[in-house]
Amino acid sequence: MHEVSLCRSLASAVSRAARGRQVEAIHVDVGQLRQVVPEAMLHAWTFVVRDTALHGAQLRLNSIPAVLACQDCETRSELGPELGFACHSCGSSHTQLVSGEEFTLTAIDVSEIGATKGEP
Repeated sequence: MHEVSLCRSLASAVSRAARGRQVEAIHVDVGQLRQVVPEAMLHAWTFVVRDTALHGAQLRLNSIPAVLACQDCETRSELGPELGFACHSCGSSHTQLVSGEEFTLTAIDVSEIGATKGEP
């Protein structure tokens, strides 16, 4: 279950960025092709942050669809369950994946209440 490893890395990055402030929520964009199971990720997060300064911080996942851009007809289309990489409009194989591989920490909601003295 790679969700645990992802959560550990995420918790480390968030802890550094929070600089002693209490974290309320973490926002992460997760692409469709990242093979992350949202329920497993949320469960792993709860396990990873238990008994840490991040305990109680909510993990908010934003699912990003996989989208292809066709170089021939210039259309964009979401990949379906079949995950074919040919253009859905013209059938061309000259396509480029423009989204769907993200795993990006986009925001951290922090509370100034309980911040360490001397921290900005």
